[in-house]
Amino acid sequence: MLHPSYSDLMKVVNSEVEPGEAKVVNSRYSIVMATSKRARQIIAGDDPLVNGEGRKALSVAIDELNESKIHIIGDDEE
Repeated sequence: MLHPSYSDLMKVVNSEVEPGEAKVVNSRYSIVMATSKRARQIIAGDDPLVNGEGRKALSVAIDELNESKIHIIGDDEE
């Protein structure tokens, strides 16, 4: 089981969205894609933004997202 849950991660990602604006994340797929991309960056040599000692890259990426160390941006924001 994933801790934190997908719904908790979606709340964190969408926490900075003003009322009436479109949410950044609407599905689990967005969470999966963002964390897997970040995990690949960590595997390639990027420094983790949270304690990653002895942990898998995906777990570190999930914690980074949960602690708002990384952000998901929409296609229109790139």
